Amino acid sequence: MSLDNETGLDPPGIRVRPVSGLVAADYFAAGYFVWAVLIANLAQIGYEEKTMYMAAYDWRLSFQNTEVRDQTLSRIKSNIELMVATNGGKKVVVIPHSMGVLYFLHFMKWVEAPVPMGGGGGSDWCAKHIKAVMNIGAPFLGVPKSVSGLFSIEARDIAIARAFAPGFLDKDVFGLQTFQHLMRMTRTWDSTMSMIPKGGDTIWGGLDWSPEGGSFNCSAKKLKNNGTRTGHNANSNLGNMKSVNYGRIISFGKDVAEAHSSKIERVDFRDVMKGGKLANSSNCDIWTEYHEMGNGAIKAVADYKVYTAGSILDLLHFVAPKLMARGGAHFSYGIADNLDDPKYEHYKYWSNPLETKLPSAPDMEIYSMYGVGIPTERAYVYKLTTATDCYIPFQIDTSAEGGSEGSCLKGGVFSVDGDETVPVLSAGFMCAKGWRGKTRFNPSGIRTYIREYNHAPPSNLLEGRGTQSGAHVDIMGNFALIEDIIRVAAGATGQDLGGDRVYSDIFKWSERINLQL
Repeated sequence: MSLDNETGLDPPGIRVRPVSGLVAADYFAAGYFVWAVLIANLAQIGYEEKTMYMAAYDWRLSFQNTEVRDQTLSRIKSNIELMVATNGGKKVVVIPHSMGVLYFLHFMKWVEAPVPMGGGGGSDWCAKHIKAVMNIGAPFLGVPKSVSGLFSIEARDIAIARAFAPGFLDKDVFGLQTFQHLMRMTRTWDSTMSMIPKGGDTIWGGLDWSPEGGSFNCSAKKLKNNGTRTGHNANSNLGNMKSVNYGRIISFGKDVAEAHSSKIERVDFRDVMKGGKLANSSNCDIWTEYHEMGNGAIKAVADYKVYTAGSILDLLHFVAPKLMARGGAHFSYGIADNLDDPKYEHYKYWSNPLETKLPSAPDMEIYSMYGVGIPTERAYVYKLTTATDCYIPFQIDTSAEGGSEGSCLKGGVFSVDGDETVPVLSAGFMCAKGWRGKTRFNPSGIRTYIREYNHAPPSNLLEGRGTQSGAHVDIMGNFALIEDIIRVAAGATGQDLGGDRVYSDIFKWSERINLQL
């Protein structure tokens, strides 16, 4: 599954390709559905293979490289044109999920851009061919989870499993170097960089503030809210919760995560010379870039103490220079000052909604459909790892706990409201504010809608993974979401659905973000 570490394409002599057709993603494995439930329900209202198309793509590649290697973007363009032409000119409804949301953002810019960089469809292609884009579990602004994945190949569940059985995943017991294998492999996948948080401190918060306000009750019972909110005056379940500095995506130590920024002594890591090899790394079968940094550079990373979304990029450039050098040619994470600047015509900006304009398609609709009510990873407490053979030097500190049932710090991970993978802020902000009405990011005033689905776990075994789940993948079987999609696919508009349906504080959080519109 690894790609070439220099090109981000196929390594010599190895060829792995995605499966095509509706079977490409109906089930991940026997009994574990992905798109199958939605496909079956669309079939009930008359859809068939001639009117449904599964746009499978190699999710390891950068988005532009899927066109370079496989002409995937061209195939999507041709299939959409064929479906419109053979169905009486009726426009298509596009339903991307997760990373596919960013991929389709890229597609909408590519299809209208002139060749050779784009598809040459012209500035009115989307207006002619797309009725609605119904984004499910959209990581529009990235996910903090991607940072921990790139930094230490961890997320909350892996960190907890590692703490309970410290030798099982490390080299200590089996000598498998599992984490090193995973890190080497995933750092060849350019697509992972599409999920890095976008917008810097303006969107995600700084050392002493965050849009979420810092006070939040992460008890599952408190997260669940039975009432919808249609305005900007929703009230959070604050109680007596301790304020959380969510803007600090990585903190080295719980005390650092909780202290005021004026009390934190930091030493800049950027000018530290890298070199030498880590202690106890001479017998490594699997080599990662950490092994070339040297102990001084590793210590310097920890001595910087705190990383926000703005400094995370510098951190990743420091610890993973090859990965970020490739990624810099394909992705960008900033906020455009002037969207008319010719530089934004380059494909590296096309999957960042803060550096691109939506198509000129005033009759089109864009939906953000996502689950809420599940604690979702937002920030991390890290520690330096005890030196062992072939070790990865940084690790989530699972001993860091908030100390109360409703605390948002558990096992070294700070949580907020979301779908377990994508925080509400990332999934909802663009449709709540960034694209709402006519803005510089949405000059034609495409109508946007937020449809949130309050998570309810299955009440019995007969429900399987649940018919009211808001979890990132299980939401694909959520009856309310399926109903919304079927109604739009049958001709309904967002107004017919009732407009926004909101349980979270996304409107309040969006107002706290000072972004030029």
